[in-house]
Amino acid sequence: MRASIEEYKAVEDAAMKFVKSVAEGNSSYAKELFIDEAVLFGYLDGKLEHGRIEQFYRNVDTVGGGDNFKAHIDVIAVEETLAVVRVLEEKWGGRIDFTDYLLLLKMNGEWKCVAKAYNQNSDTIKK
Repeated sequence: MRASIEEYKAVEDAAMKFVKSVAEGNSSYAKELFIDEAVLFGYLDGKLEHGRIEQFYRNVDTVGGGDNFKAHIDVIAVEETLAVVRVLEEKWGGRIDFTDYLLLLKMNGEWKCVAKAYNQNSDTIKK
């Protein structure tokens, strides 16, 4: 069963915490979104990152979005307790473009992120 438009908006609002953290270089917003057991998978400058979400927090707290950072949120799917979100990022840290996929579960009435997987656009990889 398709979720209501209001539920799509709730998922988008949750994903905005991710974007706000990345843009401001402050993981505190993302920590409201991700559960403690959340996982991360992706390649950053050609090196595999995987494991606990704390690596993402360290990256965010170390490198701010920068003046030219832009992001766009697409809510791909919302079911009763499951949502998939795509976040497009441009010029993170002044140079990196990402496509992130966030997997969210509705837990105790609140949308929480359990996993983040991402792709760094190949033309932004530092050699």
